[in-house]
Amino acid sequence: MSRSARARGRRGKFNPRAGFEPAPTGPNISAALLKQARKSGQLNLSNRGLEKVPDTVWRINLDVPEEAKNVTFDGEDRWWEQVDLTKLILASNKLSELSPDLNQLPALVVLDVHDNELTSLPKEIGDLQHLQKLNVSHNKLQSLPPELCHLTNLLYLHVDYNKLTELPNDLGTLEHIEDLDLSHNELATLPPSIGYVSRLTKFNASNNKLANLPPEIGDLHNIRVLDLSNNQLEYLPSDVGRLGKLEQLYIKYNKLREFPNLQQCEQLKELHAGFNLIGCLSADHLKLLPGLVLLDLRDNKLTSIPEEITHMQHLQRLELSNNDLSSLPFSLGLMSSLKSVNLDGNPLRTIRRDVIQRGTSELLKYLRTRIEEHQNGGNTHSREPKGGDAAPLTPDPEPAAPGSTIDTFTVHKTKSINYSNKNAASVPDDLLDTGRDMFVSDMNLSKNVLTTFPVGLVQLAATLTDLNLSFNKLSALGAEIGQLTRLTTLDLRNNQLSALPTEVENLQHLREVAISINRFQQFPSVLYSLVNLENIFANDNHIAAIDVDGLLKLPALATLDLQNNDIMQVPPQLGNVTSLRSLQLGGNPFRVPRPAILAKSTADLLEYLRGRIPT
Repeated sequence: MSRSARARGRRGKFNPRAGFEPAPTGPNISAALLKQARKSGQLNLSNRGLEKVPDTVWRINLDVPEEAKNVTFDGEDRWWEQVDLTKLILASNKLSELSPDLNQLPALVVLDVHDNELTSLPKEIGDLQHLQKLNVSHNKLQSLPPELCHLTNLLYLHVDYNKLTELPNDLGTLEHIEDLDLSHNELATLPPSIGYVSRLTKFNASNNKLANLPPEIGDLHNIRVLDLSNNQLEYLPSDVGRLGKLEQLYIKYNKLREFPNLQQCEQLKELHAGFNLIGCLSADHLKLLPGLVLLDLRDNKLTSIPEEITHMQHLQRLELSNNDLSSLPFSLGLMSSLKSVNLDGNPLRTIRRDVIQRGTSELLKYLRTRIEEHQNGGNTHSREPKGGDAAPLTPDPEPAAPGSTIDTFTVHKTKSINYSNKNAASVPDDLLDTGRDMFVSDMNLSKNVLTTFPVGLVQLAATLTDLNLSFNKLSALGAEIGQLTRLTTLDLRNNQLSALPTEVENLQHLREVAISINRFQQFPSVLYSLVNLENIFANDNHIAAIDVDGLLKLPALATLDLQNNDIMQVPPQLGNVTSLRSLQLGGNPFRVPRPAILAKSTADLLEYLRGRIPT
C-alpha cells in the first residue's frame, strides 16, 4: 500500500463540507449563545453545572460557525465579521480544571472562574497577555503557576477563598494591579516583591496566617484600602506609616500589643483595630491622625483615653467596648462631630449605666456638665472614688412623681429631664411646665407604661431636640409629633408601633431615629423625606423588603441596622448607597449575601453588592 493510501486510511472518508459543518457545542451551550458571543465578544456560562468547558468555547474564534452552512454574502448574518472573545465568565460551575487550550483565546480581557472546584491553573494562562481582570476566588487552589506573573496588564486579581500557602516570588512583575484580594487562604508570608505592585489601591490579605509583613509593604504609595484582619500579626512594621494615601486600615483580630505607628498616614479616615491586645493609646498616636472619622479599638486592653483625642476633630464613630477603661476625659463631650460612642463592657463606675445606655448624645451631654465642675484645678477625667465605691459626681435628679416638686436646679443646669422607669401611664403636667419654663432640650420618658403619645410635649417644641420614648407600650404616635420640629434624635425602641404618622415629615432636623423591636412590616416611607437622617435603627421588626430608591434620598445616611427582620432578598443596588459606614443585615432569611460576606466590613459588603448589579 502506498504512503498516500495509508494516510487516507487513517484520516477516514473525505468530507468536502467538513469546514462548513458546525462544531459540537457541548452541554447547556446553544449554538445561538455562541453566535451571540461571536458578535459581542462576551460569553457568560455561569451557573450551568459544567464539569468541563466544551472545546468549542476555547475554539470559538477558530472553528467555522454553524451559520456558515448557508453561504451567502447578502444576508444579515455576516459570520465572517466575528469579533474576538474578550470576556469569558465560567463562575459557579463544577469545574475541576481549565484546559491548556485557553491560550486559544489570546484577546481575553476578563476571565471569571470564581466559585468552582479548581485545584490548579494551567501554565498557559500566562499567554493571555491582554488579560486585565482575573477572578479565581472560591476554588481549591493550593498554588499559583509562575507563568501568572507574565500577565503584566492585570489590573484586578482575586484569588480569595482558596488554599494558597505561598505566592510566586515574581509577584512584583504585576506592577499594574490596582485591586488584589488574597484573603481567606493559608499564607504565612508575603514576598518582598509585593512592594513593586506600586499601583495597588486596594489590597486584602485578611484571614490568612501572616505573622509578619515585609518592610517593602511601605512602598505601596497608592494604597487606599489595606485589610490585614484575622491574621497572627504581633506588630506592624513602621513602614506602614509611609502609606500617605491610605484611607482605610483593617488590622482587627490579630495579636497586636502596640498601637501602630502611622506617622505619615494623613489621609486615614478609618482605623479598625479591634480584637487585639493593645494596652496603651498615647497622645502622640492621636496627634498623627487628625482626619480620622472612625476609630475602632473594641476588645483590647486599654486602660485610659488621653485628652488629646479631641484633636480628632472629624471623628464620628468611636468604638471602645470591652476594654479596661475606668475613666473618660470630660473633653470628649466637646467633640461635636461624634455620632456614635460605644463603651459597653468597661468598668466605668463613676458614669451611671443608665447614662451610657441612653446613647451617645446623652453621654456627651453628661460629660459636658462635668467640665465646668472641674475647671478650677480639678481632674478632667471621671474619677473613681476612694475605696472603690461607685458614686455619682452630682446627685441624681429628684423623682418627678405626679404633682411632686421637681429638682429645678438640676433641670436648669442640664437642660434635661429624666422621667424614666417610673411606671407612669401619663406625663405629669408640672413636669411639662418645668420643661417649658427651663427651656429643656432633652426629655427621657423611657421604661414607663405610656400607651398614647404625650401631647403635652408640644409645649417644649421650641427647645426640645432629644426625645426618648423607648420601652413603653405605644401602638401609635399622634400627629402632634410633627410639631416637635427641632428634634435631632428620636428613640422609639421597644414599643408596639407598626407605622409612623405622615407628620413625621416635618422633623427635618432629625439625625437619628430608633424604631427597633416594634411591629413594623414595612420600612416607614415617611423617613425617606428626612434628608438629614444619619442613623436609622430598625432591627428586630418584621420588615420584608429594602427600598433602595428611598434610601438613596437620604444623602447623609451613615448607619442602617435592619438585623432580625423578614427580608427575603437584598437588592444589589443597595451597594449604591455609598454614604453608609455601618450596614447590619444579619438575622434575616435571605441566602445571599452569605454570612461570610456579611461578616466583612460595610465597605466590602457594599462593593460585593455593586458587583452583582446586572449590566
